[in-house]
Amino acid sequence: MFQSFDPAGDPSVGRPRVAKLRAWLAANDLDGFIVPRADEHQGEYVPPRAARLRWLTGFSGSAGAAVVLKDRAVMFVDGRYQLQVRQETDQTVFTVESLIDNPPSSWLKDNIGKGVRIGFDPWLHTIAEVKALRASADKVGAELVPIAENPVDAIWDDQPALPLEPVEIHPIAFAGELARDKLARLAAAIEKDGATHAILTDPSSIAWAFNIRGNDVPHTPLALGFAILAADGKHRLFMAGKKFSRTVAAYLTQLADLHEPADFEPAVAALAKAGARIGLDPALAAERLRDLIVDNGGAVVEAPDPARLPRAVKNAAEIAGSRAAHRRDGAAIAKLLAWLDRQEPGTTDEIAVVTKLEECRRRTGEETQMPLRDVSFDTISGAGPNGAVIHYRVSRATNRPLADGELFLLDSGAQYQDGTTDITRTMPVGRPTQEMRERYTLVLKGMIGISTLSFPAGTRGSEIDAVARVALWKHGLDFAHGTGHGVGSYLAVHEGPQRIAKSGTEKLLEGMMLSNEPGYYKEGAYGIRLENLILVTPAESVEGGDIAMHSFETLTLAPIDRRLIAPHFLARDELHWLDAYHARVLAEIGPMLDGETLAWLEAACAPFRQ
Repeated sequence: MFQSFDPAGDPSVGRPRVAKLRAWLAANDLDGFIVPRADEHQGEYVPPRAARLRWLTGFSGSAGAAVVLKDRAVMFVDGRYQLQVRQETDQTVFTVESLIDNPPSSWLKDNIGKGVRIGFDPWLHTIAEVKALRASADKVGAELVPIAENPVDAIWDDQPALPLEPVEIHPIAFAGELARDKLARLAAAIEKDGATHAILTDPSSIAWAFNIRGNDVPHTPLALGFAILAADGKHRLFMAGKKFSRTVAAYLTQLADLHEPADFEPAVAALAKAGARIGLDPALAAERLRDLIVDNGGAVVEAPDPARLPRAVKNAAEIAGSRAAHRRDGAAIAKLLAWLDRQEPGTTDEIAVVTKLEECRRRTGEETQMPLRDVSFDTISGAGPNGAVIHYRVSRATNRPLADGELFLLDSGAQYQDGTTDITRTMPVGRPTQEMRERYTLVLKGMIGISTLSFPAGTRGSEIDAVARVALWKHGLDFAHGTGHGVGSYLAVHEGPQRIAKSGTEKLLEGMMLSNEPGYYKEGAYGIRLENLILVTPAESVEGGDIAMHSFETLTLAPIDRRLIAPHFLARDELHWLDAYHARVLAEIGPMLDGETLAWLEAACAPFRQ
């Protein structure tokens, strides 16, 4: 199994561990410390060694931070985790604040005073984050103090070791472009930015640029390390040599000089002393790197990670791979949903569904000679009120049967060598209520709105986010997460910079892949989410129009549950889209199925309009 069902965050750890941290701070003349949910690479997933926030607080979510002061402690989470954080942390120790509306940089300004010394680990905060934190501290006369040794590491007696998983070469058939050609493009971009070098801190960018994959963090095929790219093509890769087979080492030495991680800081310092102009992405790079360059006389060129946008725009091979992965994944989902429909209410539970789904994906991968490499994130298998916890992760302690009269939300994804998938479907268990059907249909209207949208070049995700919400808004409803995130190509299932959200400032370009996932959550009762992955298509002229328009191609292939649709809520063109989508699902994944699963799919994809 790729997913374990061990308990989620343990709220009992908070009080004794916060007490130990406070003792360390007092001994080191500090009044507080900031603990982000981050490692040196600022990725969504961190290795066990870097799970400091979870170890200290119990909170197991993928985004958040804690501020621990002498007399109080605060957890900061976004809208996805408002329920989860209260279940996983000791509420007598921590109060909860919004990571979006009142982040630590704002909170500190209003809650600390003159002379207060707040420590932070400069490896775990980006340049932009520290700039905001320092501005708040300066405003009230407090001091933000960089700490050489992370105090959580100092009190964590059984902290795991760093991962040393093997690196593999990502074949050109799936990558679609040779690494040497990618690196040449990046070198040109570095020179255009006015830099002599750029540091890649994001392992996804390193994986993409060098056409390699690894297994150092859960569910994302990344090898942790750093790279210094040079405008003159003399690149350096800093990664533990124990990760490389002879074949991989021979391949990488043709692209860069290989160094151990311990050589990284000295190499950056030496470049700075030699007068290098070094590019750092202020939204991704650690403050420690900025300090290292400035302290050694170098110049920091603030510029976006040069690989981030090229990585987000998929080439023809990556797009073809994604389409193939989604056909395969759709067949596996159909097998799971057909099986689920044969279960009587109350006879199966959340863990059983996760186990069965992974079995379906494994078998389908074996049948098509494209093995399942991993799940792309811990499956969200939420029955009844658990479905209202936006990023719920089932454990043996929380496992719930699928009971009659409830909704069941299943959000899952897979990692195949040719593509990364992410899909959510919500199903009724027994007979749904009219409220469930109506709110499900409002969510479906939002999904269809995004699916059928045409938009001009230069449109940003923030400009279309409301399309997914307008039907809900008309009924006084909403959802507390973005409508869509970027998706990698056998890389991170949550990939930037593209997104459909209020904060989605990146232009949507041809070849970008995103999710389309509106939802609705009724706390203590049920959750509804529908999610397909979509691809930005080339701009095409519109008959009688003045400008060409982009649109979205839907990649995900799985039926949308008819039993939860209130058809009177859907307009004629929305019903037309639904019937056309189901006809396509049946045509593309039907040939991969047989017997009772094929019969189930045919019924699930039958048109509404006879």
